[in-house]
Amino acid sequence: MKAVCVYCGSAKGVDPIFQQATQDLARHLVDAGIDLVYGGGCVGLMGVLADAVMRLGGQATGVIPQALMDREVGHPGLTKLHIVKDMHARKAMMAELSDGFIALPGGMGTLEELFEVLTWAQIGLHDKPVGLLNVAGFYDGLLDFLNHQTTQGFIRPEHRELLAHDSQAAGLLARLRAHHGKHAGKLLDKQTARDLLL
Repeated sequence: MKAVCVYCGSAKGVDPIFQQATQDLARHLVDAGIDLVYGGGCVGLMGVLADAVMRLGGQATGVIPQALMDREVGHPGLTKLHIVKDMHARKAMMAELSDGFIALPGGMGTLEELFEVLTWAQIGLHDKPVGLLNVAGFYDGLLDFLNHQTTQGFIRPEHRELLAHDSQAAGLLARLRAHHGKHAGKLLDKQTARDLLL
């Protein structure tokens, strides 16, 4: 993996452990020579993550819609900052630039981004690893619900396995590396995959 897309909150959360885990992930990314791709903001855990990567000498690429840039929430100190027209273009570019995906704690936007990229993996639009950094059990309820969906027949077991998770950055990165390429040869061509959505 040369670059990982990280989804995370535009807030910092109430527990300092979220910021600590974010900084720890930044350190592991830089130590492994993995570039950061993220939403381009300077606020919340997004800002904590980008600041830590840049401070440690890593590379950070942000992708932000013009509307958010106009609100002055774009990070001014990144390696690269792409300003795009809307949220759809943002997510597409972030996915294109990345070899894998990680979700830190966050809100509705973080979940929306995570499940979109998981759905793309499920229907064969990409074969990049996707993981949750489950800091202090933040995502325990979500993982339990995904297991419930699986036992109730709404998610296939092999699709449930598309989402890796770990409580520590080092463990999660190891899981993503082990997963990468796991489903190679099973992908649908893009047109067939899109047809399934119609």
